[in-house]
Amino acid sequence: MAARLCKFESCLGHNSFQLKDLVSGDQEIDPRFLFSESFILNLAIIKKKMYFISMINVLFLGEIVGRPGIEVLKNSLNDIKNRYSVDYTIINGEGMTGGFGIGKMHSILLGKLGINLITGGEKLFYKIDMVDHVKKAGYILRPFNLPPECPGRGFRIVEIKGRKFLIANLLGNADFARIHANNPLLSSDILEKKACEENAVLLVFYHAATTAEKKTLLYYLDGKASAVIGTHTKVLTADSIVTGNGTAYITDTGRVGSFMSVGGFDPENEINKLKGAMPLRSKECWNDGIMEGVVVSIDEESGKAVSITTINEHVSIRRPEAEKE
Repeated sequence: MAARLCKFESCLGHNSFQLKDLVSGDQEIDPRFLFSESFILNLAIIKKKMYFISMINVLFLGEIVGRPGIEVLKNSLNDIKNRYSVDYTIINGEGMTGGFGIGKMHSILLGKLGINLITGGEKLFYKIDMVDHVKKAGYILRPFNLPPECPGRGFRIVEIKGRKFLIANLLGNADFARIHANNPLLSSDILEKKACEENAVLLVFYHAATTAEKKTLLYYLDGKASAVIGTHTKVLTADSIVTGNGTAYITDTGRVGSFMSVGGFDPENEINKLKGAMPLRSKECWNDGIMEGVVVSIDEESGKAVSITTINEHVSIRRPEAEKE
């Protein structure tokens, strides 16, 4: 702590040694100093500078699943943002419209609910109106490593509390039979170079099916990105870490929707689908709302991640009366 306070010697003047001694307990401090005008002024300067405690808090939410997910956001997002002093909020939105894709009006609704940025993976274009809408919707990120002919953009540069961030979305290669994305590691090289050119902090949302892919990207970008955040499986994992090089990581941020469900869908319907080998359409589930994700705290001065906090909030949700049996 004393070492960190040394940063303030230039602005604290001749009393800076007393502040350090006060923290370390190395010397006896005159009690009158604690109430002096000089000490109070010095504390005000420290509070204004905030070098050693000033953080930028980014909330990464799991994949939203259908209308239950919308209800969860309506009932709990503002509380979560206030509780964790969130400065910027990102969500995987590709399951918002019935669990499969996201429509134009639903993407606009997310903005009204307090979401700053929406990412999507292999299901992003399942709703046809998104193909045209994403071209002009700067708040939606498709995977960066899709072909350049694909509409939309794969990263966005934003300013949060005066610090520039490059937020990117990547898609994994495994288990996506319909999409053949470019190599995510090689694509991340391009993103890292762009972030350096812009003097921006790099944050990566990685939509991938396998743990191995996500872990590999973590170690590839360790110390280069301040966060590598996994999505896709809709199951919150218990492996959140911050590496020694200041990169926050979690394999999957889970979901925003129903907890007692199969990936946000009705369990009975999913059982019948597997037992009968029939292509039944998945149905939304309204059992036990859940908001899952992580808050990554980033040092405003260094741009490195300092902590990652798991969000696992059960939320009361109710099925519309007209749909109850």
